Amino acid sequence: MEPDTHVVALCGSLRDESGTRVALETALDAASAAGATTTLVDLRAHDLPLVDSDEAPPEDAESLRETLRDADAILLGTPLYHGSYSSPLKTALDYCGPEEFADKTVGLLAVSADGFPTPALEHLRSVCRALNAWTLPLEVGVPNARSSFADGELTDPATAECVCRLGERLVLFAGVERYPEVASATIESVTGF
Repeated sequence: MEPDTHVVALCGSLRDESGTRVALETALDAASAAGATTTLVDLRAHDLPLVDSDEAPPEDAESLRETLRDADAILLGTPLYHGSYSSPLKTALDYCGPEEFADKTVGLLAVSADGFPTPALEHLRSVCRALNAWTLPLEVGVPNARSSFADGELTDPATAECVCRLGERLVLFAGVERYPEVASATIESVTGF
């Protein structure tokens, strides 16, 4: 991990009792325990209308871009909506570009009320590829949200472990643009060679 590694999570859910937000907070807690500073961007606090290229972007869009540009790693979190990711997250990403994501380490997390949210994860991975980001191979899907969360916490130990591992990997692989230096240091720290 580089000194002063900063991880930013972007929450694509606007619900007050959001499982996505709880999962992101869990991942950020793990990133913090791994030595990073963290920020949760809650889109409920941002005024981001649909993008209209004939209009000047709102102030909140520039604030969002600045927060993401300053991150060493970004975690995107979304509920599953009709087989894809949420419209608030889509709008937030539409205000961003390669300036915020190119050569940056990105983690993906999706929460579903029912089955595994594979399509949302696949769609976000495609967006990150278009933005020239480096997306972690590890991605986390949380199925059956109604039984996976209680009292603001993840209740399934295996899922919580995966979410924590995602937060730790964001810290471990932040700064991937300096690869192979990061890879070499990571291999030495993991293997002892």
